[in-house]
Amino acid sequence: MDSYIVSARKYRPSTFRSVVGQKALTTTLKNAISGNKLAHAYLFCGPRGVGKTSCARIFAKTINCLTPTAEGEACNSCESCMAFDEQRSYNIHELDAASNNSVDDIRSLIDQVRIPPPIGKYKVFIIDEVHMLSSAAFNAFLKTLEEPPHHALFILATTEKHKVLPTILSRCQIYDFSRISIADMVDHLQYVASCEGATVEPEALNVIAQKADGGMRDALSILDQVVSFTGGNITYQAVIDNLNVLDYEYYFRLTDAMLAGNVRAAMLLLNEILNRGFDGQNIITGLAGHFRDLLVCKDEATLILFEVGASIRERYREMAKRCPDQLLFKAIELANTCDLNYRVSRNKRLLLELTLIQLCQLTQQHHAPANPINQQGLNPVNVSGSGQAPPSAPASQPVMSGQTPLSPAQPAATQQQVVTTRMPSSAPLQVQTPQGPPSTPPKRDMAPPKSTSLKELMQEKPKEAVQQMVTVQDQLTTFDGNDLVKYWMLFAEQIDKKVYLKNTMTNCKPVLQENFHFEVSVHNPGQQEELINNSIDILSFLRTHLKNTHIQMRVRISESNEKKLAYTATEKYQHLLDTNPALSRLRDEFNLIID
Repeated sequence: MDSYIVSARKYRPSTFRSVVGQKALTTTLKNAISGNKLAHAYLFCGPRGVGKTSCARIFAKTINCLTPTAEGEACNSCESCMAFDEQRSYNIHELDAASNNSVDDIRSLIDQVRIPPPIGKYKVFIIDEVHMLSSAAFNAFLKTLEEPPHHALFILATTEKHKVLPTILSRCQIYDFSRISIADMVDHLQYVASCEGATVEPEALNVIAQKADGGMRDALSILDQVVSFTGGNITYQAVIDNLNVLDYEYYFRLTDAMLAGNVRAAMLLLNEILNRGFDGQNIITGLAGHFRDLLVCKDEATLILFEVGASIRERYREMAKRCPDQLLFKAIELANTCDLNYRVSRNKRLLLELTLIQLCQLTQQHHAPANPINQQGLNPVNVSGSGQAPPSAPASQPVMSGQTPLSPAQPAATQQQVVTTRMPSSAPLQVQTPQGPPSTPPKRDMAPPKSTSLKELMQEKPKEAVQQMVTVQDQLTTFDGNDLVKYWMLFAEQIDKKVYLKNTMTNCKPVLQENFHFEVSVHNPGQQEELINNSIDILSFLRTHLKNTHIQMRVRISESNEKKLAYTATEKYQHLLDTNPALSRLRDEFNLIID
């Protein structure tokens, strides 16, 4: 019985023409041979399984061929070519630097370099995995690599060019081998399968090519494995079963659940995939790649980035028509975030399920209006800088932090307006709630309400909080300046996280004016802006605790407190001179200048 040879060895390229996916490099090498412009040292670098060592052998065989063809290929019939094919040539020496990386190994190589070739013109030394040489071995090799005998030629091959010393790189012509494209790999696999008498489906070969990740040797090894599994009838289903690859069908079903917003279907499908033994990180990375493929299928210009079979390509194109661009952008972002957090997550399954829930909610978010109404029927706060009054919260209901005013669609009788104006720093800034003339205020019960702090109020039960707010509504009690300052400082004591606001409120006391207006004089525009930005929370707290929904706040910069800082040298000198006039005499006596 004949010994079996794996496809990676049996179909290893023997000519430049048979090298797959490296046409530019093989053309350059053939032109160098035909033009007799050979360098003394070459460096072939690139990923595994892309043809570096094969090209080195073909190159060594061709330059020693006694009768090369017009296309620059070896004739395969002369003595030199036959000796190479029968592995008895003394012109070609291969050294594995992974196991021969010492200085003594390099010295032995240098001794062989001195001996001229018995047949042919060149003695070629192929050093594979050259980055494995030690630093001492590299240094011992430098002189010979730079000035070898005229008959010696070196071809270095490596997968990690960055580990090779720069002094070695400077002495070589560098050829960067690229990954083999999926289309070229599928064509070659089809050729090998036909030579082996196997029947294959195009989609099956495409899966094998994607699994190989650009390496032809890996692809041929996978092909041999699948042929043994299927007995020569290679189908798409057999390939994904043998290689444990997640089927496209699962990704399409997950996408359908996402578009329908069906969280339960997505979670059941995830459970089915996990029960089949697939790793969670492979699921989420495959899903991210699936969304990326849908995105590139939406435009003919980017369709070239999608390398799959024709039938699956058409299905992706149909699915892509149902997916908006913004939805795919967000889906890719969510899947990528889940991939990044997967390793550090303690509950990995829960992380996957949360991601699927977020994906299923994307469709609802995509079709939501620009200014959605929340569950309580409220609209976002309208803040205007034009001086006009946009619709906002009713005066009869306090606006707490995080709440929003009533919608304009509600009855006009229950609405009032809030005006937030931004004016130059010289003019006062206002936050006011317009209302009609106040009626005769009833006497106010001076006892404070049950909840004496905003924190306690927010921690009360929801039902009790609603009852308390209803009690506060429609009340217009009087208060004096001391009460205003008391609750002003009480609010300031409870905002530990906002240090700047707390300091501003502590240093700037409110002054009560008529019609429940109060004014706050601040020292600079920063304090003014801080109070304006937090005016909703401040007014809500004061209205609740003072039982008066007509309170207005005005913030202005006090010109008497506005400090003028000295920036230039002249301004600083003038400031010091105002403090100590004797400084002028000191300057005149020592003839000093202001720098």
